[in-house]
Amino acid sequence: MSDSELSRTLTPARRLMIMVAVILGSTLYSTTLLIASTLLPQMQGTMGATSDEIAWAMTFNILATAVVTPMTGWLVARFGRRQVMTTSILGFTISTWASGASDSLEMLVFWRILQGGIGAPMIPLSQAVLLDSFPRRHAGMVTSVFGMAVVIGPVIGPTLGGFLAETYSWRWAFYMLVPVGFTAWAGLRATLPRDTASGQTRLDWTGFLTLSAAISCVQLVLARGQRLDWFESTEIVAETVLACVALFMFVAHTLTAERPFLNPKLLSDPNYALGLVLVTIYGMLNFTPVVLLPTLLQQHAGYPDQIIGGILGARGIGATVGFFLAMFVGKIDPRIGMSLGFGLMAAGGFWLMNLDLNVDMMTLALISVLQGVGIGVFWVPLTISTFATLETRLMPEAMALFHLSRNIGSSFFISVCVAEIVRATGANYSRLTEMISPFNKSLDLPWVMGSWTMETPVGLARLAKEINRQAAMIGYVNAFTYYTATSVVAILLIMLARRRTRKVAG
Repeated sequence: MSDSELSRTLTPARRLMIMVAVILGSTLYSTTLLIASTLLPQMQGTMGATSDEIAWAMTFNILATAVVTPMTGWLVARFGRRQVMTTSILGFTISTWASGASDSLEMLVFWRILQGGIGAPMIPLSQAVLLDSFPRRHAGMVTSVFGMAVVIGPVIGPTLGGFLAETYSWRWAFYMLVPVGFTAWAGLRATLPRDTASGQTRLDWTGFLTLSAAISCVQLVLARGQRLDWFESTEIVAETVLACVALFMFVAHTLTAERPFLNPKLLSDPNYALGLVLVTIYGMLNFTPVVLLPTLLQQHAGYPDQIIGGILGARGIGATVGFFLAMFVGKIDPRIGMSLGFGLMAAGGFWLMNLDLNVDMMTLALISVLQGVGIGVFWVPLTISTFATLETRLMPEAMALFHLSRNIGSSFFISVCVAEIVRATGANYSRLTEMISPFNKSLDLPWVMGSWTMETPVGLARLAKEINRQAAMIGYVNAFTYYTATSVVAILLIMLARRRTRKVAG
């Protein structure tokens, strides 16, 4: 059944109920992406684990998500869209509750793996279900609403989860998601039309295993590289070699197999191929400020958690405004909306590049709103342009690869930025402390040192702390420079996009 035929069989009320259930499920999943990062210190204390050990709760969840996401197309062909969608949401909800109830590190990591693996098909299938359930003329509105769920979830999750963790315990940050998950599952069971498997059930195990190995090794390098000093570690070198070998084997097998795990014909579509590049860049830019700003403001600018949560919340407000604007901008030309979105992200990044540690809350909130608007304006035309020329039968597989690229982009860029912050902080601290010496005669001038002093141990300690703050700020400015430059490069790539109509059948 084509998407137009499916949309004609649904009443407006049923479409609305499907939208509500799908949005609840996708918001639930996107919320957990970053919520665990705010809970790691408390979970570490409860489990009696080291910082490296508790980090596996994040690392293995990301690994499971990355491995299972490309299987979405095969799962739909084997079991049907309705069965995969409802099972994914139900399993994700149960494993979320079990993660909160875990009493040992081993059980926590196990349920986090299950959470990431079972929930992986939710996001690509959610978008495909919404696009197929509504008439083509509503594609912009549907994509906007879905995009809000994907973007706002990671903003709301850490804020609300952090509040519950401080008020009660970290377990309640997981428990709060359970009622939402069961509601989404019940809604989809009641409203999503039954479908049948296409019969294309053979799984290309060679392609699946080689791609899984490549993705797993890349994610491990990104997640553990900073802790292990990157290529100074034998583990990181071994994982990099394995990733390259597995990727080569996957590409060679895909180009020669009769029915490969991922259809290479997807990349023959220029719009889709360019869309994968752009969504990777989008993933690089989307979550980076959400990850970097809290540590900067809390550790170096002295902001309390509640204020930081408000600043991140402003990003969600901007994203909501941006998604509504995208409904109108996207009707003109998708390239205009995408260029405007990346342009606003670049402007927000340039603003961040020129901040110092005395920045006020209003300025930070305005930057968050600006970046949020950019994200909202960009997402809808990106989706429309990427899938405009693809056949409907390829949508589940294409959506899975689309969201996999976004997740890999996020992991890669966040790791690069964190590594740059650590490197720049150490290098600039060493450079700045060289100037604090009794032999530096300029420090004898009263207007140079001000209230700072080198005469007492307390004074030296205060001075060392301030130097560390300023050195760290230089690292954050460097990371924001990467963010801005990447946004500008993306604007140039957008000019290669074409505007065509997607084929309905294949």
